[in-house]
Amino acid sequence: MMKYPMLLLSIRLLLCLPAAVWMLAAADVPPAMHRPGCRTRCGDVDIPYPFGIGDQCAMNRGFNISCKVVNGIARPFTGSFEVTKISVAHAKAWMKANISWQCHDPKARQKKGSQHQERFSYRPFRFSYVDNKIVVIGCTDASIWGLSGDGRVSTSCRSACLGAEEPKNGLCSGAGCCEADVPKDLEAYGAFFSTDIVNSSTTRNHSPCSYMVVIEKTAFNYSTTYISSTTFSDAYGGRVPVVTDWAIRPYTCEVVASRKNLSSYACISDNSKCADSTNGQGYHCKCLDGYEGNPYVKDGCKDIDECLDNTKYPCTGVCQNTPGNFTCSCPPGKQMISGVCKANQKSSSWVMPVVGASAGAIVFVITIACAYLIKERRKPQQHIKERYFRQHGGLLLFEEIKSQQGVAFKIFSEEELQEATGKFNKKRVVGHGGHGNVYKGLLEGNVEVAIKRCKVVDEHHKKEFGKEMLILSQINHKNIVKLLGCCLEVEVPMLVYEFVPNGTLFDLIHGNHGGHISLATRLQIAHQSAEALAYLHSWASPPILHGHVKSSNILIDCDYTVKVSDFSDSILAPTDESQFAKFVLGTYGYLDPEYICRCQLTDKSDVYSFGVVLLELLTRKKPFNLEGPEDKRSLASRFISVMKEDKLEEILDDQIKNDENIEVLEEIAELAKQCLDMRGANRPSMKEISERLDMLRKVMQHPWAQQDPEQMESLLGESSMAISEVVNTGNLSIEKEATDSLESGR
Repeated sequence: MMKYPMLLLSIRLLLCLPAAVWMLAAADVPPAMHRPGCRTRCGDVDIPYPFGIGDQCAMNRGFNISCKVVNGIARPFTGSFEVTKISVAHAKAWMKANISWQCHDPKARQKKGSQHQERFSYRPFRFSYVDNKIVVIGCTDASIWGLSGDGRVSTSCRSACLGAEEPKNGLCSGAGCCEADVPKDLEAYGAFFSTDIVNSSTTRNHSPCSYMVVIEKTAFNYSTTYISSTTFSDAYGGRVPVVTDWAIRPYTCEVVASRKNLSSYACISDNSKCADSTNGQGYHCKCLDGYEGNPYVKDGCKDIDECLDNTKYPCTGVCQNTPGNFTCSCPPGKQMISGVCKANQKSSSWVMPVVGASAGAIVFVITIACAYLIKERRKPQQHIKERYFRQHGGLLLFEEIKSQQGVAFKIFSEEELQEATGKFNKKRVVGHGGHGNVYKGLLEGNVEVAIKRCKVVDEHHKKEFGKEMLILSQINHKNIVKLLGCCLEVEVPMLVYEFVPNGTLFDLIHGNHGGHISLATRLQIAHQSAEALAYLHSWASPPILHGHVKSSNILIDCDYTVKVSDFSDSILAPTDESQFAKFVLGTYGYLDPEYICRCQLTDKSDVYSFGVVLLELLTRKKPFNLEGPEDKRSLASRFISVMKEDKLEEILDDQIKNDENIEVLEEIAELAKQCLDMRGANRPSMKEISERLDMLRKVMQHPWAQQDPEQMESLLGESSMAISEVVNTGNLSIEKEATDSLESGR
């Protein structure tokens, strides 16, 4: 318990200096105006004023947003928090926060973990006590000690898993999971776990790890699998969503009203008002009733035309918009009765027919006018679709299809793919990643397809996109997913593939909770994947570089037949240096170090990535583990280390590690080592790898050969010697350059 005062001291020291500086700046410096040259988006997140990207674009330093490129995607940050959404109307910001955790290491017989101290670099933000909750998972007693505007605060809850009550999915009430309220005005906190409960051997065996987070209420649903595994951290990608309240601090509306000449007053729009923050001392701005927009920008609050939304502002009579409001009156011959226009009882008998005829004429005129407006509105949309179609090489592709008889490739319209996916319903998503989502679609005739909807397309490829898609569609190999067509009339083209129903190699290796996968099956998967890549490199015309080889892009059919997929990053093999890819793409753990250094995608880049896939099959470990020690986060680096120390058995999967398999496993490991050579020139080709794996499969089918070294050498043939000759421990300068690049990227 002596740790807690130290925590409070460290939090207060970390918090006080930037807070004091901010308060001085906020008190005397007038807010920066929203400048026309300032960016209003970072990636797919809107950045509304008073926030801004850079000090010159934000109201003040506290509202500065940093736009950083992470894994090729632009993402906004405030301090160490990634921002996912900002709302001016509700004065809230949605972010991602760290997960505090503690695990018992049975080998080292000690605890390890990360107990985070979360704080905001500047004063506008507070953790929302309405939208968040504190959640503790595992068998532990966890506490939060933190700071608020009123001083130090603390709260805790106890999660027990060995009591009378059984843990239940969706129920976080003390059995394996407990929750507590977030203190009001919380600006910084630290997490701690009770050592008494964690040190219990019974508890460790039942739940080796414990977690504590501040998390958005609507984003959390408890699962009993969280107790005995790391699926909780995996489900959120290592960081959890959290909601924050922001305000202009430290002034309240009363202080602002008493100091009319306060230069930093933020509500500069007409038709705006000041509202006190409900979470910590401060205020935010709101548009008056009947207005909407941004009250922090001059003329930002615009009048709402209530007459355009009859569902929200009902009017059965004649609606007329007024500044900040609207009026609803009855036409001549009617009167308002209980909010409804009704005919005057004294009206003459001829009034109704005349009114009816007039109303009919009005309806007819309105119908004609609406039809005309709809037609005119569709013209710009059609022009935009035509521009995108031409921009992506659609005309050239159309001519190529006409000139080549019998080409099984279709250009789909956007409407066809919307209908096939239920307007891209989230329930139809079967895969997703940094580049986009994959939807299951059903075309006319009940044909199942996979539709990839990408987020971005490389500018270098736009003009040649259609032509390259036609070339990819002509790939005909049993272990490569067939490209059926594409849609070019949208900003980012969509790709249509054949549908493979049984998941990915990544799911098979890492997601089936330890289900047995034999060495023969793993070797079959490796061989078929290598054959597919060898076909792309050596027999396709022109040769094709995949560019994104990883286990999640290798699909597995019902009989473990491989289907290599995802060609959205593929390029035609360059014929000279000027055609090399000059941008970095890929996934951490699979990236070729030589590619990182030189930004040149070659066929040997695919070989390196395939080597990592071989390691996944051998070890059943993920390519990159952020939660592990720094020297063990990269599976490739750890593998090279154990190979140098001749300790291969330490890293192999227990399911396939036995005396009968050891020689084949050593051959596969040696092949993987050659694929992971730091110099691409020293790596074998995919054709050589395919031949080598084919030989190893034959060895597996003839176990007698393993007992006779001469027969085994004969069966393996010359390919074994050829591959061995390319081993070269190589260029240490490139190795250091690549290692430094990976470390800086992390």
